[in-house]
Amino acid sequence: MSSQQPNKTIGDRQRNAAATQRLLDIMRALRHPESGCPWDVEQNFASIAPYTIEEAYEVADVIQRQAWDELPGELGDLLLQVVFHARMAQEQGWFDFADVADAISDKMEKRHPHVFAGASVADAEHQTEIWEAQKQAERRAKGMHSVLDDVPVGLAELSRGLKLQKRAATVGFDWPDAAAVDAKITEELDELQAARDSGEKDKIQDELGDVFFVLTNLSRKLGIDPAAAMRQANAKFERRFKMMEQLADDLGSALDKLTLEQQETLWQAAKGMEND
Repeated sequence: MSSQQPNKTIGDRQRNAAATQRLLDIMRALRHPESGCPWDVEQNFASIAPYTIEEAYEVADVIQRQAWDELPGELGDLLLQVVFHARMAQEQGWFDFADVADAISDKMEKRHPHVFAGASVADAEHQTEIWEAQKQAERRAKGMHSVLDDVPVGLAELSRGLKLQKRAATVGFDWPDAAAVDAKITEELDELQAARDSGEKDKIQDELGDVFFVLTNLSRKLGIDPAAAMRQANAKFERRFKMMEQLADDLGSALDKLTLEQQETLWQAAKGMEND
């Protein structure tokens, strides 16, 4: 077994290198100004960025659905986005795919001294502390002074709120536990009601945002990713609503022809079918 392992490792490396080079060659061909694909040629960083975000969400969706046979394809779509950005940068003479790979490899080795430099780490929590300290040092080296600096504004808002809260927690600005957040939720809901009573839309939006923010805090304290919880809720609603449509069709009616009370009956039936 041990004598075969080195050959297997070499084989894997050769296959990985060949597959990577093939993808790089395909992207170079697609971006060729004369013989390439017109759509690919006209793209730039700004036009591609939304696709990059979309592909990341599609990876998350496959994982949420546990559709493991779809995961290689979706990861490939996401990898293509990295290759696309790297190719456009290479055309500008800024950097290439190898620079991207080297940059993340250097970062991983630096942030994992217990794996690559003989350092010792007590547990995962200790490693997280070290990770955050290293990132803070990197931010200071870039002239950033706030722990909230470089939290991307382009993140989905639930994810950005979570990241802001985690950063603030690194300097002790945090609730002690989930129970401590409960009172804050009640307070924010009361403030939202007061804003609704005022009828001022700006105030309502502001207070509603506070409710979302504190619920994100609660999810963090419960060890749950709020975006993942929302994806699960969306999937559940979609699944049950489609069941309602099917049940209405079985009754010979369209959903929009039923009263709200009849729709609620179908909703409860759909819930019951899931729980059977």
